[in-house]
Amino acid sequence: MTAARWKSVLVAVLAVLAALAANALRPTQHLADMRPKLELAQLFPGSFAGWSEDTRGPVQLVSPDQQAVLNKIYNQTLSRTYVNSAGDRVMLSVAYGGDQSDGTRAHRPDVCYPAQGFQVRGDRTSTVSVGTHQVPSRLLVAQQGSRIEPITYWMVVGERVALSGTEQKMAQLTYSARGIIPDGMLVRVSTIDADTERAYGIHRKFIEEMAMAVQGENRARAFGNPSGAGR
Repeated sequence: MTAARWKSVLVAVLAVLAALAANALRPTQHLADMRPKLELAQLFPGSFAGWSEDTRGPVQLVSPDQQAVLNKIYNQTLSRTYVNSAGDRVMLSVAYGGDQSDGTRAHRPDVCYPAQGFQVRGDRTSTVSVGTHQVPSRLLVAQQGSRIEPITYWMVVGERVALSGTEQKMAQLTYSARGIIPDGMLVRVSTIDADTERAYGIHRKFIEEMAMAVQGENRARAFGNPSGAGR
């Protein structure tokens, strides 16, 4: 057999071995199966600290086409509008997937809103105090015509907060190294307000008070684990 032929055979054998190794190392245990069953409508309370759900009309935070896409990717979605005694109105949108994959990245607000015709600007990071720790978050402003919608959001992979696609992938790999497929939750808070700094202040207050109303393990699932460890 010629040297070239031997080289071709060796490359083929190495490719097969790499494929077998990758398959053997592929995670098979879902983190969602290791935890209590999650129900978004129960995890996020309908009323807390002076905020109550406004049930006077349906909440549609994304277009029907986008909602159809989300329903295919996520196991559960939740959309609510809350109001307090001061008349502040806050929209909460949550999407949960039991199998966190690369596909969920395409539906972060900075991608989802432009797909609905919004212009997105003012992208920056911030933190929100959640009792025992600070939750990293991203701040956006979405605008369509006269509608100006400041947005605060974060993504939790397992119990790790991940704001960027790179952070999401790193969190996935960390769990994969332990043979675990993590779940993922995207939490978005927004208001209709041309005064963006005022809006972000309302968001922080709303999130801080909501976090205090979410107890036990559910708080780590929605806001991340202070240690970033998770299961």
